[in-house]
Amino acid sequence: MKIGILGIEGIAPGRANIVDPRVKVLKTMFNSPKEVYIQADIVTDPEKIIEADGIACPESAKLDLIVNDMEFVETRLGRSADEIEKNLFIRFKELLDKEKFLSELTLNEEEGKLISGYSLLTIKPVYLAKPEGLEDKGKLLFNAYYHFGWISYFTAGDKDAHAWSIKKGANAWEASGAIHSDIQKGFIRAEVVSYQDLINDGSLNKARSANHIRLEMKEYIVQDGDYIVFRCNK
Repeated sequence: MKIGILGIEGIAPGRANIVDPRVKVLKTMFNSPKEVYIQADIVTDPEKIIEADGIACPESAKLDLIVNDMEFVETRLGRSADEIEKNLFIRFKELLDKEKFLSELTLNEEEGKLISGYSLLTIKPVYLAKPEGLEDKGKLLFNAYYHFGWISYFTAGDKDAHAWSIKKGANAWEASGAIHSDIQKGFIRAEVVSYQDLINDGSLNKARSANHIRLEMKEYIVQDGDYIVFRCNK
């Protein structure tokens, strides 16, 4: 995952942890030797922002993003001879005129392919940080991560306490692949307990005694904060 940073000082390009405080709590509960956070590639070069999955910037930069896309759209409208593209960019212009982001539009597959190589910024998820939200850079990245449509689930044990990243709406089978393709191939079931139930119960054994652990199959839609043990054929 790539997070584009615009107009925010103090965040360096490169790899950065998405620090989730729940990982440290699980590390303590399971007496794990280390904690492993989700990592993101941070992009700060304005020319490479287009490669990011989403953009984080101050609230004050909203208009700059809209103007950037409006200039592109108006230029393209004046040159385009393709009727589908022209109609799409007319819709884009109408939205930008209202100072709204292009990500609010639902595009069909053909439209998505049509604009895939275009330098449009607000077609991506944009996290607008309030002035007070610019002070804590770790929390800013954490908030942007969720705003972009990602969620986290957890594993913990003798090796580590580990956060894993999946897109919101992913199922248990897809989530297992985030750990290893062999687990996904041999998937039998997932033993799932919510983070809050696990913390309230105090241990995995107590959660099991309280019937808070559910047996879920491949189709189960993983929820943010789920603690999961995957059972699979080896």
